[in-house]
Amino acid sequence: MTIWTPTDDGYADLTSHDTFVAGPPHNTFKRLRDEDPLHWTEWSEGQGFWSITRYADILEMNRQTDVFSSAHGIRMEDQTPEEVIARRTFQEIDPPEHMKTRIKLAKAFSKTVIETFNDDIRGLCVDILDEVLQQDSFDATAAIARVLPMRMLGRIMGTPEEDLPWLVEKGDALIANTDPDFTDHVLDKMTTDEFRMMPFNSPAGAELYQYAKELMARKTASGDTSGVLHLILAPGPDGEVISEEEFRNFFCLLVAAGNDTTRYSIAAGLQALCHQPKLLGQLQAGGAVWETAPDEIIRWATPATYFRRTALRDYEMHGKTIRAGDKVLYWFASGNRDERAFEAPFRVDLHRSPNKHLAFGLGGPHLCLGMWLARLEVRVLFQELAHRITSIEATGPQQFLRSNFVGGIKSLPVRITRA
Repeated sequence: MTIWTPTDDGYADLTSHDTFVAGPPHNTFKRLRDEDPLHWTEWSEGQGFWSITRYADILEMNRQTDVFSSAHGIRMEDQTPEEVIARRTFQEIDPPEHMKTRIKLAKAFSKTVIETFNDDIRGLCVDILDEVLQQDSFDATAAIARVLPMRMLGRIMGTPEEDLPWLVEKGDALIANTDPDFTDHVLDKMTTDEFRMMPFNSPAGAELYQYAKELMARKTASGDTSGVLHLILAPGPDGEVISEEEFRNFFCLLVAAGNDTTRYSIAAGLQALCHQPKLLGQLQAGGAVWETAPDEIIRWATPATYFRRTALRDYEMHGKTIRAGDKVLYWFASGNRDERAFEAPFRVDLHRSPNKHLAFGLGGPHLCLGMWLARLEVRVLFQELAHRITSIEATGPQQFLRSNFVGGIKSLPVRITRA
Protein backbone atom coordinates (compact mmCIF):
# COMPACT_ATOMS: atom_id res chain seq x y z
CA MET A 1 0.00 0.00 0.00
CA THR A 2 1.31 3.45 -0.87
CA ILE A 3 1.43 5.93 1.96
CA TRP A 4 0.16 8.89 0.02
CA THR A 5 -0.25 9.74 -3.63
CA PRO A 6 0.28 13.35 -4.74
CA THR A 7 -2.65 14.78 -6.68
CA ASP A 8 -1.06 17.73 -8.49
CA ASP A 9 -0.98 17.65 -12.30
CA GLY A 10 2.75 18.20 -12.56
CA TYR A 11 2.43 21.94 -13.19
CA ALA A 12 1.50 23.25 -9.74
CA ASP A 13 2.04 26.89 -8.77
CA LEU A 14 4.84 26.75 -6.20
CA THR A 15 4.23 30.37 -5.19
CA SER A 16 0.71 29.58 -3.95
CA HIS A 17 0.15 28.38 -0.41
CA ASP A 18 -3.13 26.85 -1.58
CA THR A 19 -1.14 24.41 -3.73
CA PHE A 20 0.16 22.74 -0.56
CA VAL A 21 -3.13 22.12 1.26
CA ALA A 22 -3.26 18.72 -0.46
CA GLY A 23 0.34 18.02 0.52
CA PRO A 24 3.56 18.80 -1.33
CA PRO A 25 3.13 18.83 -5.14
CA HIS A 26 5.46 15.90 -5.73
CA ASN A 27 4.37 15.33 -9.34
CA THR A 28 5.53 18.85 -10.10
CA PHE A 29 8.80 18.35 -8.24
CA LYS A 30 9.46 15.10 -10.14
CA ARG A 31 8.79 16.76 -13.49
CA LEU A 32 11.21 19.56 -12.61
CA ARG A 33 13.87 17.11 -11.40
CA ASP A 34 13.59 15.16 -14.64
CA GLU A 35 13.04 17.93 -17.18
CA ASP A 36 14.10 21.28 -15.74
CA PRO A 37 16.22 20.97 -12.58
CA LEU A 38 17.11 24.67 -12.67
CA HIS A 39 13.70 26.23 -13.22
CA TRP A 40 12.82 29.93 -13.33
CA THR A 41 9.46 31.08 -11.91
CA GLU A 42 7.98 34.52 -12.42
CA TRP A 43 6.09 35.78 -9.39
CA SER A 44 3.42 38.47 -9.41
CA GLU A 45 4.01 39.31 -5.74
CA GLY A 46 7.72 39.92 -5.94
CA GLN A 47 10.98 39.09 -7.65
CA GLY A 48 10.99 35.74 -9.47
CA PHE A 49 13.22 32.88 -8.39
CA TRP A 50 15.12 29.77 -9.44
CA SER A 51 13.95 26.38 -8.12
CA ILE A 52 16.58 23.76 -7.30
CA THR A 53 14.91 20.36 -7.06
CA ARG A 54 17.60 17.68 -7.35
CA TYR A 55 19.28 16.35 -4.21
CA ALA A 56 22.85 16.61 -5.54
CA ASP A 57 22.37 20.18 -6.74
CA ILE A 58 20.94 21.31 -3.40
CA LEU A 59 23.80 19.66 -1.54
CA GLU A 60 26.43 21.23 -3.81
CA MET A 61 24.95 24.73 -3.70
CA ASN A 62 24.25 24.67 0.02
CA ARG A 63 27.97 24.32 0.65
CA GLN A 64 28.84 27.41 -1.41
CA THR A 65 27.98 30.16 1.02
CA ASP A 66 30.39 32.49 -0.77
CA VAL A 67 28.09 32.27 -3.80
CA PHE A 68 24.63 31.74 -2.30
CA SER A 69 23.88 33.97 0.68
CA SER A 70 21.37 33.58 3.52
CA ALA A 71 21.75 37.19 4.55
CA HIS A 72 18.94 38.53 2.32
CA GLY A 73 16.22 36.33 3.81
CA ILE A 74 15.39 32.62 3.73
CA ARG A 75 11.79 32.82 2.52
CA MET A 76 10.36 33.53 -0.91
CA GLU A 77 9.16 37.01 0.04
CA ASP A 78 11.21 40.11 -0.76
CA GLN A 79 12.52 42.11 2.18
CA THR A 80 14.10 45.52 2.49
CA PRO A 81 17.58 45.64 4.08
CA GLU A 82 15.98 47.19 7.18
CA GLU A 83 13.51 44.31 7.48
CA VAL A 84 16.26 41.73 7.09
CA ILE A 85 18.35 43.30 9.85
CA ALA A 86 15.42 43.65 12.23
CA ARG A 87 14.16 40.09 11.79
CA ARG A 88 17.29 38.07 11.29
CA THR A 89 18.33 35.11 13.36
CA PHE A 90 21.56 33.20 12.88
CA GLN A 91 19.75 31.45 9.99
CA GLU A 92 20.01 34.71 8.04
CA ILE A 93 23.70 35.35 8.67
CA ASP A 94 26.56 34.15 6.45
CA PRO A 95 29.95 32.86 7.58
CA PRO A 96 32.08 33.91 9.30
CA GLU A 97 29.57 35.96 11.35
CA HIS A 98 27.21 32.99 11.38
CA MET A 99 29.72 30.81 13.21
CA LYS A 100 30.31 33.45 15.88
CA THR A 101 26.61 33.50 16.71
CA ARG A 102 26.22 29.76 16.34
CA ILE A 103 28.97 29.14 18.91
CA LYS A 104 26.99 31.18 21.44
CA LEU A 105 23.89 29.04 20.83
CA ALA A 106 25.29 25.60 20.06
CA LYS A 107 26.50 24.87 23.58
CA ALA A 108 22.87 24.70 24.72
CA PHE A 109 21.89 22.20 21.99
CA SER A 110 24.91 19.91 21.81
CA LYS A 111 24.33 16.16 21.76
CA THR A 112 25.73 15.92 25.28
CA VAL A 113 23.36 18.53 26.72
CA ILE A 114 20.31 17.19 24.87
CA GLU A 115 20.93 13.63 26.07
CA THR A 116 20.55 14.86 29.64
CA PHE A 117 16.86 15.39 28.79
CA ASN A 118 16.32 11.73 27.81
CA ASP A 119 14.48 10.88 31.03
CA ASP A 120 12.37 14.03 30.79
CA ILE A 121 11.30 13.15 27.25
CA ARG A 122 10.51 9.56 28.16
CA GLY A 123 8.48 10.63 31.17
CA LEU A 124 6.51 13.08 29.04
CA CYS A 125 5.89 10.41 26.38
CA VAL A 126 4.62 7.97 28.99
CA ASP A 127 2.26 10.57 30.48
CA ILE A 128 0.94 11.70 27.09
CA LEU A 129 0.42 8.22 25.65
CA ASP A 130 -1.08 6.72 28.79
CA GLU A 131 -3.68 9.48 28.74
CA VAL A 132 -4.52 9.64 25.04
CA LEU A 133 -4.55 5.88 24.45
CA GLN A 134 -7.48 5.52 26.81
CA GLN A 135 -9.43 6.59 23.72
CA ASP A 136 -9.82 4.39 20.66
CA SER A 137 -10.10 7.29 18.18
CA PHE A 138 -8.52 10.74 18.20
CA ASP A 139 -6.65 13.30 16.13
CA ALA A 140 -3.06 12.06 16.38
CA THR A 141 -1.53 15.42 15.48
CA ALA A 142 -3.48 17.31 18.14
CA ALA A 143 -3.33 14.66 20.86
CA ILE A 144 0.25 13.38 20.45
CA ALA A 145 2.39 15.17 17.86
CA ARG A 146 1.55 18.67 19.11
CA VAL A 147 1.66 17.92 22.82
CA LEU A 148 5.11 16.34 23.23
CA PRO A 149 7.17 19.11 21.57
CA MET A 150 5.10 21.73 23.41
CA ARG A 151 5.78 20.23 26.81
CA MET A 152 9.40 19.46 26.00
CA LEU A 153 9.86 23.04 24.86
CA GLY A 154 9.02 24.11 28.40
CA ARG A 155 11.70 21.82 29.85
CA ILE A 156 14.30 23.01 27.37
CA MET A 157 13.58 26.70 27.97
CA GLY A 158 12.73 26.46 31.65
CA THR A 159 9.39 28.22 31.18
CA PRO A 160 6.36 27.81 33.47
CA GLU A 161 4.10 24.91 32.46
CA GLU A 162 1.06 27.17 32.39
CA ASP A 163 2.67 29.38 29.72
CA LEU A 164 3.19 26.58 27.19
CA PRO A 165 -0.18 26.60 25.39
CA TRP A 166 0.14 30.35 24.83
CA LEU A 167 3.73 30.02 23.61
CA VAL A 168 2.85 27.27 21.13
CA GLU A 169 -0.17 29.24 19.91
CA LYS A 170 2.11 32.19 19.18
CA GLY A 171 4.72 29.93 17.59
CA ASP A 172 2.05 28.52 15.29
CA ALA A 173 0.93 32.02 14.39
CA LEU A 174 4.52 32.83 13.42
CA ILE A 175 5.62 29.86 11.36
CA ALA A 176 2.18 28.97 9.94
CA ASN A 177 1.26 32.58 9.25
CA THR A 178 -0.36 31.65 5.94
CA ASP A 179 -2.88 29.21 7.43
CA PRO A 180 -6.14 30.71 8.78
CA ASP A 181 -6.44 27.80 11.23
CA PHE A 182 -3.44 29.22 13.10
CA THR A 183 -3.70 32.99 12.78
CA ASP A 184 -6.13 35.78 11.99
CA HIS A 185 -3.22 37.67 10.46
CA VAL A 186 -2.89 35.60 7.26
CA LEU A 187 0.22 36.85 5.49
CA ASP A 188 -0.99 36.74 1.88
CA LYS A 189 -4.55 37.91 2.52
CA MET A 190 -4.07 41.22 4.33
CA THR A 191 -1.72 44.15 4.74
CA THR A 192 1.15 43.30 7.08
CA ASP A 193 3.27 46.47 6.80
CA GLU A 194 2.65 47.32 10.46
CA PHE A 195 4.61 44.23 11.51
CA ARG A 196 7.23 44.13 8.79
CA MET A 197 10.05 44.51 11.35
CA MET A 198 8.82 41.52 13.35
CA PRO A 199 9.85 37.87 12.80
CA PHE A 200 7.80 36.27 10.01
CA ASN A 201 6.01 39.61 9.53
CA SER A 202 3.60 38.66 12.31
CA PRO A 203 2.15 40.44 15.36
CA ALA A 204 2.91 37.28 17.34
CA GLY A 205 6.56 38.24 17.04
CA ALA A 206 6.02 41.38 19.10
CA GLU A 207 4.26 39.41 21.81
CA LEU A 208 7.02 36.81 21.95
CA TYR A 209 9.65 39.57 22.03
CA GLN A 210 8.04 41.02 25.15
CA TYR A 211 7.62 37.61 26.77
CA ALA A 212 11.29 36.74 26.19
CA LYS A 213 12.44 40.01 27.75
CA GLU A 214 10.28 39.52 30.86
CA LEU A 215 11.19 35.85 31.17
CA MET A 216 14.91 36.49 31.22
CA ALA A 217 14.53 39.40 33.63
CA ARG A 218 12.74 37.08 36.06
CA LYS A 219 15.24 34.25 35.59
CA THR A 220 18.20 36.57 36.06
CA ALA A 221 16.73 38.16 39.18
CA SER A 222 15.93 34.82 40.81
CA GLY A 223 19.06 32.99 39.71
CA ASP A 224 16.91 30.40 37.95
CA THR A 225 19.14 28.19 35.77
CA SER A 226 16.51 25.65 34.69
CA GLY A 227 16.48 24.86 30.99
CA VAL A 228 19.19 25.97 28.56
CA LEU A 229 18.51 29.68 28.12
CA HIS A 230 21.07 30.61 30.76
CA LEU A 231 23.71 28.80 28.69
CA ILE A 232 22.83 30.96 25.69
CA LEU A 233 23.10 34.14 27.73
CA ALA A 234 26.45 33.20 29.29
CA PRO A 235 29.62 34.66 27.72
CA GLY A 236 31.10 32.61 24.89
CA PRO A 237 34.72 31.40 24.61
CA ASP A 238 35.69 34.83 23.29
CA GLY A 239 33.96 36.56 26.20
CA GLU A 240 31.21 37.99 24.00
CA VAL A 241 27.59 37.92 25.16
CA ILE A 242 24.60 37.50 22.87
CA SER A 243 22.83 40.81 22.27
CA GLU A 244 19.24 41.44 23.35
CA GLU A 245 18.10 41.55 19.72
CA GLU A 246 19.90 38.28 18.91
CA PHE A 247 18.34 36.61 21.93
CA ARG A 248 14.81 37.80 21.19
CA ASN A 249 14.99 36.70 17.56
CA PHE A 250 16.43 33.35 18.55
CA PHE A 251 13.73 32.90 21.18
CA CYS A 252 11.04 33.42 18.51
CA LEU A 253 12.81 30.93 16.25
CA LEU A 254 13.07 28.39 19.07
CA VAL A 255 9.39 28.68 19.97
CA ALA A 256 8.26 28.37 16.35
CA ALA A 257 10.70 26.07 14.58
CA GLY A 258 11.69 24.10 17.68
CA ASN A 259 8.11 23.09 18.23
CA ASP A 260 6.59 22.79 14.76
CA THR A 261 9.31 20.81 13.01
CA THR A 262 9.26 18.03 15.61
CA ARG A 263 5.46 18.06 15.65
CA TYR A 264 5.20 17.51 11.93
CA SER A 265 7.91 14.85 11.96
CA ILE A 266 5.96 12.89 14.57
CA ALA A 267 2.71 13.38 12.65
CA ALA A 268 4.36 12.10 9.46
CA GLY A 269 5.66 9.07 11.32
CA LEU A 270 2.19 8.29 12.64
CA GLN A 271 0.82 8.68 9.11
CA ALA A 272 3.40 6.18 7.89
CA LEU A 273 2.34 3.62 10.52
CA CYS A 274 -1.26 3.99 9.36
CA HIS A 275 -0.48 3.21 5.73
CA GLN A 276 2.42 0.77 6.04
CA PRO A 277 1.26 -1.60 8.81
CA LYS A 278 4.50 -3.61 8.72
CA LEU A 279 6.34 -0.61 10.13
CA LEU A 280 4.77 -1.07 13.56
CA GLY A 281 6.07 -4.62 13.73
CA GLN A 282 9.56 -3.43 12.82
CA LEU A 283 9.45 -0.91 15.65
CA GLN A 284 8.16 -3.52 18.07
CA ALA A 285 11.07 -5.81 17.14
CA GLY A 286 13.44 -3.05 18.24
CA GLY A 287 17.20 -3.35 17.97
CA ALA A 288 19.06 -1.57 15.18
CA VAL A 289 15.88 0.03 13.83
CA TRP A 290 16.14 2.70 16.52
CA GLU A 291 19.42 3.89 15.03
CA THR A 292 17.85 4.52 11.62
CA ALA A 293 14.11 5.07 12.13
CA PRO A 294 14.23 8.68 13.45
CA ASP A 295 16.09 9.99 10.41
CA GLU A 296 13.81 8.13 8.01
CA ILE A 297 10.73 9.57 9.70
CA ILE A 298 12.26 13.06 9.52
CA ARG A 299 13.20 12.53 5.84
CA TRP A 300 9.64 11.49 5.12
CA ALA A 301 8.28 14.57 6.91
CA THR A 302 10.76 17.22 5.65
CA PRO A 303 9.04 19.97 7.69
CA ALA A 304 11.08 22.77 6.09
CA THR A 305 9.80 22.60 2.51
CA TYR A 306 12.44 25.00 1.17
CA PHE A 307 15.01 27.60 2.17
CA ARG A 308 15.91 30.53 -0.02
CA ARG A 309 19.35 31.87 -0.86
CA THR A 310 20.44 34.91 -2.90
CA ALA A 311 23.20 34.69 -5.51
CA LEU A 312 26.18 36.96 -4.83
CA ARG A 313 27.68 36.42 -8.30
CA ASP A 314 26.79 34.75 -11.58
CA TYR A 315 26.69 30.96 -11.46
CA GLU A 316 26.40 28.44 -14.31
CA MET A 317 24.35 25.27 -13.91
CA HIS A 318 22.50 22.96 -16.30
CA GLY A 319 23.27 25.25 -19.23
CA LYS A 320 21.70 28.29 -17.58
CA THR A 321 23.04 31.32 -15.72
CA ILE A 322 21.91 32.37 -12.26
CA ARG A 323 22.62 36.10 -12.11
CA ALA A 324 23.98 37.99 -9.12
CA GLY A 325 21.00 39.15 -7.06
CA ASP A 326 18.72 36.31 -8.16
CA LYS A 327 16.71 34.41 -5.56
CA VAL A 328 17.36 30.67 -5.41
CA LEU A 329 15.07 28.21 -3.59
CA TYR A 330 16.40 24.88 -2.36
CA TRP A 331 13.33 22.62 -2.38
CA PHE A 332 14.21 20.13 0.37
CA ALA A 333 10.82 18.47 -0.07
CA SER A 334 11.88 17.58 -3.61
CA GLY A 335 15.48 16.63 -2.82
CA ASN A 336 14.34 14.19 -0.14
CA ARG A 337 12.19 12.39 -2.76
CA ASP A 338 14.85 12.35 -5.46
CA GLU A 339 15.14 8.84 -6.92
CA ARG A 340 18.76 9.65 -7.78
CA ALA A 341 19.59 9.82 -4.06
CA PHE A 342 17.04 7.54 -2.37
CA GLU A 343 15.84 4.13 -3.49
CA ALA A 344 12.02 3.99 -3.49
CA PRO A 345 11.77 7.47 -1.91
CA PHE A 346 7.98 7.30 -1.59
CA ARG A 347 8.24 4.32 0.74
CA VAL A 348 9.18 4.67 4.39
CA ASP A 349 12.11 2.32 5.01
CA LEU A 350 12.89 2.40 8.71
CA HIS A 351 16.17 0.55 8.08
CA ARG A 352 17.33 3.00 5.38
CA SER A 353 21.07 3.50 5.71
CA PRO A 354 22.86 5.63 4.86
CA ASN A 355 20.21 8.31 5.04
CA LYS A 356 21.81 11.66 4.37
CA HIS A 357 18.54 13.51 3.99
CA LEU A 358 18.31 17.27 3.60
CA ALA A 359 15.84 17.99 6.40
CA PHE A 360 18.61 19.26 8.69
CA GLY A 361 20.30 21.43 6.05
CA LEU A 362 23.00 18.89 5.27
CA GLY A 363 26.22 20.15 3.71
CA GLY A 364 26.16 23.78 4.76
CA PRO A 365 27.00 25.80 7.86
CA HIS A 366 23.30 26.17 8.72
CA LEU A 367 23.01 22.57 9.93
CA CYS A 368 19.92 22.41 12.13
CA LEU A 369 20.76 23.35 15.71
CA GLY A 370 17.88 21.26 17.04
CA MET A 371 18.66 18.03 15.18
CA TRP A 372 19.73 16.10 18.28
CA LEU A 373 16.57 17.09 20.11
CA ALA A 374 14.36 16.22 17.13
CA ARG A 375 15.95 12.79 16.74
CA LEU A 376 15.65 12.05 20.45
CA GLU A 377 12.00 13.11 20.69
CA VAL A 378 11.04 11.07 17.62
CA ARG A 379 12.94 8.00 18.83
CA VAL A 380 11.54 7.98 22.34
CA LEU A 381 7.96 8.74 21.30
CA PHE A 382 7.84 5.83 18.85
CA GLN A 383 9.61 3.51 21.29
CA GLU A 384 6.93 4.16 23.89
CA LEU A 385 4.10 3.98 21.35
CA ALA A 386 5.24 0.72 19.73
CA HIS A 387 4.64 -1.49 22.76
CA ARG A 388 1.35 0.15 23.70
CA ILE A 389 -0.61 -0.56 20.50
CA THR A 390 -1.13 -3.47 18.11
CA SER A 391 -2.54 -1.40 15.25
CA ILE A 392 -3.19 2.15 14.10
CA GLU A 393 -5.28 3.16 11.09
CA ALA A 394 -6.48 6.39 9.55
CA THR A 395 -10.19 7.08 9.94
CA GLY A 396 -10.38 10.13 7.70
CA PRO A 397 -8.31 12.27 5.35
CA GLN A 398 -5.21 13.99 6.68
CA GLN A 399 -5.11 17.77 6.44
CA PHE A 400 -1.93 19.60 5.48
CA LEU A 401 -0.83 23.11 6.41
CA ARG A 402 -1.61 25.90 4.02
CA SER A 403 2.02 26.84 3.53
CA ASN A 404 4.68 26.43 0.89
CA PHE A 405 7.39 27.07 3.52
CA VAL A 406 6.50 24.68 6.34
CA GLY A 407 5.14 21.26 5.40
CA GLY A 408 3.12 19.22 7.83
CA ILE A 409 -0.01 17.27 8.64
CA LYS A 410 -2.09 19.49 10.90
CA SER A 411 -4.87 16.92 11.39
CA LEU A 412 -4.60 13.11 11.33
CA PRO A 413 -7.70 11.24 12.59
CA VAL A 414 -6.80 7.69 13.66
CA ARG A 415 -8.13 4.65 15.45
CA ILE A 416 -5.85 2.43 17.54
CA THR A 417 -5.99 -1.00 19.12
CA ARG A 418 -4.27 -1.14 22.49
CA ALA A 419 -1.77 -3.84 23.26
